[in-house]
Amino acid sequence: MKSGDSMENGRTQFPFPYQPYNIQEQFMHHLYSALDQGKVGIFESPTGTGKSLSLICGALSWLTDHEEKRRQEAAALLQEGEAALSTCNPQSSSSSSGSCSSAEPDWITDFVQKKAERDLVSKLKEEELKRKKREERLEMIRNNVQLKYAMKRKSCEDEEAFKLLQLSKEEQTETQGDQEDEELVVAEYESDDESKTRNRFCAAEDDTDDELVEEHAAKIYYCSRTHSQLAQFVHEVQKSPFGKDISVVTLGSRQNLCINEEVRRLGSIQRINDRCMEMQKNKHEKQNHEEGVKRKRGPAKSVCPYYKASALQQMRDDLLGTVHDIEQLLKLGRELHSCPYYSTRLAIPPAQLVVLPYQMLLHEATRKAAGVQLKGQVVIIDEAHNLSDTLSCIHSAELTGAQLCRAHSQLTQYAERYKSRLKAKNLMYIKQILFVIEGLVRVLGGKVGQNPQSQTTQTGTEMLTINNFLFKGQIDNINLFKLQRYFEKSMVSRKLGGFVEKYAGAGVSLHTQTSSNKENRRTEGLNRYLQTLQSNQSAAPVSSADQQGSTEAEKVLSASPMMQVEGFFMALTNSNTDGRVVVHRQGTLSESSVKFLLLNPAVHFAQVLKECRAVIIAGGTMQPVSDFKQELLFSAGVQEERITEFSCGHVIPPENILPLVLCSGPSGQELDFTFQNRDTPRMMDETGRILSNICNVVPGGVVCFFPSYEYSRRIISHWEASGALTRLANKKKIFQEPKKANQVEQVLSEFSRCIQRCAADGGGLTGALLFSVVGGKMSEGINFSDDLGRCVVMVGMPYPNIKSPELQEKMSYLDKHLPHSGGRSPGQALIENLCMKAVNQSIGRAIRHRGDYSSMVLCDRRYSRPATLAKLPKWIQDRTSTHSTFGPAFAALRKFFLEKKQKQM
Repeated sequence: MKSGDSMENGRTQFPFPYQPYNIQEQFMHHLYSALDQGKVGIFESPTGTGKSLSLICGALSWLTDHEEKRRQEAAALLQEGEAALSTCNPQSSSSSSGSCSSAEPDWITDFVQKKAERDLVSKLKEEELKRKKREERLEMIRNNVQLKYAMKRKSCEDEEAFKLLQLSKEEQTETQGDQEDEELVVAEYESDDESKTRNRFCAAEDDTDDELVEEHAAKIYYCSRTHSQLAQFVHEVQKSPFGKDISVVTLGSRQNLCINEEVRRLGSIQRINDRCMEMQKNKHEKQNHEEGVKRKRGPAKSVCPYYKASALQQMRDDLLGTVHDIEQLLKLGRELHSCPYYSTRLAIPPAQLVVLPYQMLLHEATRKAAGVQLKGQVVIIDEAHNLSDTLSCIHSAELTGAQLCRAHSQLTQYAERYKSRLKAKNLMYIKQILFVIEGLVRVLGGKVGQNPQSQTTQTGTEMLTINNFLFKGQIDNINLFKLQRYFEKSMVSRKLGGFVEKYAGAGVSLHTQTSSNKENRRTEGLNRYLQTLQSNQSAAPVSSADQQGSTEAEKVLSASPMMQVEGFFMALTNSNTDGRVVVHRQGTLSESSVKFLLLNPAVHFAQVLKECRAVIIAGGTMQPVSDFKQELLFSAGVQEERITEFSCGHVIPPENILPLVLCSGPSGQELDFTFQNRDTPRMMDETGRILSNICNVVPGGVVCFFPSYEYSRRIISHWEASGALTRLANKKKIFQEPKKANQVEQVLSEFSRCIQRCAADGGGLTGALLFSVVGGKMSEGINFSDDLGRCVVMVGMPYPNIKSPELQEKMSYLDKHLPHSGGRSPGQALIENLCMKAVNQSIGRAIRHRGDYSSMVLCDRRYSRPATLAKLPKWIQDRTSTHSTFGPAFAALRKFFLEKKQKQM
């Protein structure tokens, strides 16, 4: 499958696994030209229209053409340069020198010019050589089976060594005394020795194969929200015509990619990261002074057996040779005894397609740490309907009173224990950190050194600019930038985490001490530790899910609170006028929190837009686009002419959907689910009647979305009392969206099994009814295709909570900084858009492929407003009918399903 179709500007044909739909061809053409011209493209293609494959085939066709073009240009330049060098002969220069009377002899200018040409030629030759080496190597990896066998034999020998190492690890000796905590004490803070050792070991790794750790090849970065979406995308790549000859790398966090069981067991991402870094540090220390070192205490000094240069190199080669998803990566890592996390990072420079989660691409520090370079590359952001929220979330940070008190207590104990071994500069910075934490606790209305749970605070929420916040905490005289740098360089959070992990229950309390008596304090830690053991045992009969929840909470608590504090500092120092701090007092100090809020996500997106050659923002529903452009693109300095838009309809025949807007119910009650009206018994009863009617005529599954968890709870308990729920249960088995994410799968599979059973039995039950919440676990990324979702009902309009101070601040910020349009303020527009985005996400779940059919019932007269209808996706909007009375709407619904039934006969 070589792409020689048409090499001029654009392409007539795209390799595709089957005959593409018309809209897929249009999509690929638009995508190709957007990439070619270096645009910022907003691409909307409804779910079920094969968006992923269009993205893959369009973008990778462009990439192969682009590489070919670059290769040809380089070859032409090389030819030109060599020709120029060979035509210049010494006679000509000497003959012309007589006629020239410039200050510089002609042979010098000639020599300089020649040198430049020679340099260019040798540079081009060198690049060509590197590229050839790279390609030959890839070919070899893909084809050379003998090489693999040789490698396999070597890995068997390694396995022996690996087992021996595991054994020897269990027999480590321990030395007590003052020397033992060396790894926990902050190194002298002046020199950058931390970064020096890091550079030293990076260099050692790179020397192994100098030509191969080359500059980054032209590539496409594809990112999406969840790991499951990324896995789906990788499977599509495997099925595509490019599956065999493209090198793809999937990146993930250590939590997803680590295969060292001892480290994985730590659970929280913070602790996994810490332990991994610590093991590497041990490895490099071990290399630096191999002999004559006393073994230090305990497991802290263990090194990771999966982090070996040769194994990493081999795994990197395997990755580039064939496409792997995360599951396959883990399997390969275990086979090769090689760390998937580091192998994937090594594979970034030569890879052509890098698949990664949002966080890694959009957060600058994470991007740098992962070795992702965007200069001149292409970025595709998929599922981007919530891009601005995602950017705000990634760059926000929150700290509770409990975390602050715990961080203060731990750092105080740390400084106390090692005060004789810490240098003056370190003690100074540690004092400053403690002082700032005290200030933060003061803002919340509490004191450090007392139990945060027993300290009461006045409830209330206030919003402060960063400067006012610093004044209020009386910490405006501290240089936070210097403190932030100290956090980074000294790794004090990590060391504090290690200290607490090592001494928890041995006189160091995880929490705040309340007594000052030293003897008491010694035993208090132990007592508390024993108490936690007891409380854990007594809570045995709790259901496993709840237990999981409580262990999760325990893990969050034990994860180093100082890391959270460091994150908060980072957010504060990263931002300027676009940041606010929300101070949230909740009655007790431990529940209260300070939260950093980013009001203008465009600041952080601007970097990506500036560095990349082209950025493609894709999603199933990107409506309303105008506000998206205003908030993220224009605010980031993108010019109108660089933006290109593409939106396509759906592949289903128009008669396969029936969107209805209901303005009143069966008994004539007007449907108006405003905050004032929605709790009245009249409205709740009418909603029950509507659902009951729908369940009578709709086969299979009905999914009903409520605007919030709270409202769904209230309305369902009202129906229970009135008997409406029993009536519904006679027609459809009832399911409810679970509160915990880990139960979603189970509920969904029971829901679908029930529908299949009912279809087969043909008894009294005609299917199932699922109560769900807009923006909850079921409204995104989950498909209700075919019989699972024959009707989607929206009860009311899911407006966000207008009373939330964060939303109010964001609205006033937008009102101040963005232009007003169409008689509405940008703040009002934000509220409308958040609501309609949520609606579009939820109703778009029902149609998943060409042969699917479904109805969508929007229950609220406010949906009939022209401005609101205009915010529905075009393919739904064109088919929507508004009904002021219930009768005609119900007749249309019944007719729709009767026709479908006859067709199937």
